[in-house]
Amino acid sequence: MRGPAEPRKNTALRGPDAHLGFPLVHGGGFGLYNRPIVPWSHAVPDLEKLERLCAIARQVAEEEVMPRFLSVPTERKRDGSLFTEADLATQMALARLLYDLAPYPMLGEEMSDEKHQQLWDENQSGLWVVDPIDGTTNFVHGLPHFAVSISLMRCGRPMMGVVYLPVLNECFYALAGYGAWMNGVRLPLVHGETQMAEAVAIVEPKWLSGRLPSRVTTVPPFGSLRNFGASTIDWCYLAAGRVDLMLHGAQKLWDYAAGALIAEEAGCLYAALATDDYWRHNIWARSVVAARTPTLFEAWKTWARANH
Repeated sequence: MRGPAEPRKNTALRGPDAHLGFPLVHGGGFGLYNRPIVPWSHAVPDLEKLERLCAIARQVAEEEVMPRFLSVPTERKRDGSLFTEADLATQMALARLLYDLAPYPMLGEEMSDEKHQQLWDENQSGLWVVDPIDGTTNFVHGLPHFAVSISLMRCGRPMMGVVYLPVLNECFYALAGYGAWMNGVRLPLVHGETQMAEAVAIVEPKWLSGRLPSRVTTVPPFGSLRNFGASTIDWCYLAAGRVDLMLHGAQKLWDYAAGALIAEEAGCLYAALATDDYWRHNIWARSVVAARTPTLFEAWKTWARANH
């Protein structure tokens, strides 16, 4: 299970990054789950990189994604999902810009399975993980819920992440151990407890197995069901408090690399369906059951596993 670290004393960052609302943490040590808290003297370079990462996401969306919105032909990949010229152009632009930001290899969705595994195995000390356009079907059909997702991972865990929704101009971002924000506003946007019977859930039934696909629609414990068709956005909406629960049967690395960090840093809790140790579950088909508060999380996880 992954969830929020204990509160840490911080001050608002002053200087060129102040408008993003980043905090500085004084002192060092380790937070919950052995995640390092970097001494403040080392914080500024990482915070500056995060700001530059947000700028990169916006740049590639402006130059490569939005000029092709509603005007690009589509193809089908081997798994049946849609693929467009915009996906490839965005991935190529990210490969160049991210290497300039930090010289690590990049793993992108639009690569072969063999290349994915090779990059993962050989680059645990630093690896960019990107989904150039998450929600390609929405992108093709003119729906606003698609995003550019970028994460820097080390030793199998995300260190920083950005998810940018260009149509809505919403940029979600997080730095491990420091918190998460949307357009400079600290996440979550919505606070307080919600009763399970009134909760809003994001569920992707396509990859659920067993009884769950039918149970979540016929006898749900929650009040209302949503599906936006983009896993990275699902994580961000949970982090923001726009929804209360999330359930997915098999997300790939680029679906959760940035989003899980943003949700965790916003105080959300999550696990895999089969185990509480989310980060040791299948890398390429990782299930998730998540909630924005501890009370909801325990009830939601218990229900999901009992009805699997």
